[in-house]
Amino acid sequence: MATSNDFRRGMVLNIDGRYFQITEFQHVNPGKGAAFVRSKMKDVVQGKVIEKTWRAGEKVTEVRLERRSYQLLYHTEDSYTVMDPDTYEQIDLSGDLVGSASDFLTDNCQIDVLSVEGRPIMVEAPNFVELSITKSDPGLKGDTATGGTKPATLETGVVVQVPLFVKEGEKIRVDTRTGQYMERVK
Repeated sequence: MATSNDFRRGMVLNIDGRYFQITEFQHVNPGKGAAFVRSKMKDVVQGKVIEKTWRAGEKVTEVRLERRSYQLLYHTEDSYTVMDPDTYEQIDLSGDLVGSASDFLTDNCQIDVLSVEGRPIMVEAPNFVELSITKSDPGLKGDTATGGTKPATLETGVVVQVPLFVKEGEKIRVDTRTGQYMERVK
């Protein structure tokens, strides 16, 4: 059993039968009184973020996640069908389970499915994806002195801010963790 002193980003805890992933934490040692740990955690299923304060050394139930890589075959409005590339086993994932990762998923891309006791609880998109720009306004000539940006709609429907020199039809690399433009892809 782990303690609050063992916290790290990405760690998943079981709190009252619900799974929470630690997104931020801070060990605080005040001049007076006992030390404590302040944390922000995201509910893996519902996506809500909560803040919780723990006593230093308080016991927590850490959940061991099994991470398996899958290939996304296709998706409908509320279902994603993925295949294990080793066994060719196919499973269907609900749209709620995929969550915000769906903004960056295209058919045939690789995703990680995190499971607890064989039951999928969370989907992670790759850290970086290459997507085509389907709609973007042209940048104005001479408007680059300030390093301005403009909105661009990607092939998955998500809108990201890109530099003014990026044109419609080009492929760009996007960081899925932050949703930010990284670079153009040749």
